[in-house]
Amino acid sequence: IVREEMDAAGFQEVHFPALLPREPYEATGRWTEYGETLMRLQDRKGADYLLGPTHEEMFTLLVKGEYSSYKDLPLVIYQIQTKYRDEARPRAGILRGREFVMKDSYSFDIDDEGLQRSYDRHRDAYIRTFDRLGLDYVIVSAMSGAMGGSASEEFLAPCESGEDTFVRSDGGYAANVEAVVTVPPAEIPIDGLPAAHVEDTPDTPTIELLVDLANARFPRADRAWTAADTLKNVVLRLEHPDGSTSALVVGLPGDREVDMKRLEAQVSPAMPAPFEEADFAAYPQLVKGYIGPQVLGEDRGIPYLVDPRVVSGTAWITGANEQGKHVFDLVCGRDFTPDGTIEAAEVRDGDPAPDGSGALHSARGIEIGHIFQLGRKYAEALDLTVLDENGKSRVVTMGSYGIGVSRAVAAIAEQHHDDKGLIWPREVAPADVHIVATGKDAAVFEKAEELAIALEDEGLRVLYDDRKVSPGVKFNDSELLGVPTIVVVGKRLVDGMIEIKDRASGDREEVELTAAIPAILAACGR
Repeated sequence: IVREEMDAAGFQEVHFPALLPREPYEATGRWTEYGETLMRLQDRKGADYLLGPTHEEMFTLLVKGEYSSYKDLPLVIYQIQTKYRDEARPRAGILRGREFVMKDSYSFDIDDEGLQRSYDRHRDAYIRTFDRLGLDYVIVSAMSGAMGGSASEEFLAPCESGEDTFVRSDGGYAANVEAVVTVPPAEIPIDGLPAAHVEDTPDTPTIELLVDLANARFPRADRAWTAADTLKNVVLRLEHPDGSTSALVVGLPGDREVDMKRLEAQVSPAMPAPFEEADFAAYPQLVKGYIGPQVLGEDRGIPYLVDPRVVSGTAWITGANEQGKHVFDLVCGRDFTPDGTIEAAEVRDGDPAPDGSGALHSARGIEIGHIFQLGRKYAEALDLTVLDENGKSRVVTMGSYGIGVSRAVAAIAEQHHDDKGLIWPREVAPADVHIVATGKDAAVFEKAEELAIALEDEGLRVLYDDRKVSPGVKFNDSELLGVPTIVVVGKRLVDGMIEIKDRASGDREEVELTAAIPAILAACGR
């Protein structure tokens, strides 16, 4: 199905090796950026190779070697091939494995308008593909991650066991949780705000204890203090692909937690990790449990990024960088200035959609497709240029588009099953008809085999169970395997009857043997 839809869209299939040389990936920076995910190995001469996780570099070099004019573009080429990634958390069999089958395609255009057209062609082809696969799916805005590039969308199959969290609104917004953009509050005028003041807050290393003490000793006149009034400063260690590490502090309202997947998407290709005791020893200005922004900032050696809700004029309770002390009414833009903002806080149900289309609701899903507008990152790194209509050299712009073929199988299984087993959509089923011969009468098996041959002659794919086991075992297996149409040839054969069962609905129909072929063809939609 994937191949048919790619071909129907006008894309051309090629095939690359999985074993690839280091040099092209080093030229684009991905030999380092991929980090430990890259499957690396050496040959007997000590030369470095990798098992391809994805093939942007090789496709780019192919086009560079074959084409030189704008007249050769647009071009879209694809492959369906085994990929390899040393996943840190492989799970659920074929859902996230270190070896998997993927369809990856790449578009090459002379300008951004052409890239948009190629992107739209892929998007339409993916819609047709996943419709044919019988999948329920959602198209969501996404992050590009190690792929690079600008616009990016994921095709997610909603599923409780999925590894991705996404959100959507009743008004039509949908995004991977990593790509959600926070709606910031309006800035507040600073003039006239109370001055910051440090107070004794002993034994309050947690937000909960701090709020309780604030309400007991420093009550507000208008309302009670809440965790949202506190500024929590989370210290993290960033592990860079080259092996170096650095510190980062993320400031966010105390009623929110850092979402490590959102943070990871923002700091890629670095990987965030918890700050350990040994790390604190290297930064004596950080007083654990009482960290405030007054000692933070790139100019002080500790970059400080805040949640978009921390806008100019907002006042906070936060650490005073002294054991047992917090500062009240510390105002952003007056008393401290962060180095920038970062989308690292958890996204909650009820948060506003960034496009104003209503409140967000979260769900889990399996990523089955991802499309990227790569731009010129790989073409520039590998010097992929063509001559334009004026004879001037132009860097080609690219797109990258993947379908997880093996994980699509997992998604189909998750969405199409009952307590007895699989219920394959007909287009992807391993067979059209599952013939079950039951009993010990040789005539039953002879007639079942005749039926199987006749149906194959009609162009159907037939699975024939001729095992010498009990009928109950065969019936259970037929439901477990989930072929859409099940035909039982058994004890009713003496009356000239067979049974046709629809696996999805469970409906059964007895038909005369003389009418079996047209009845089965009709059940199969022929």
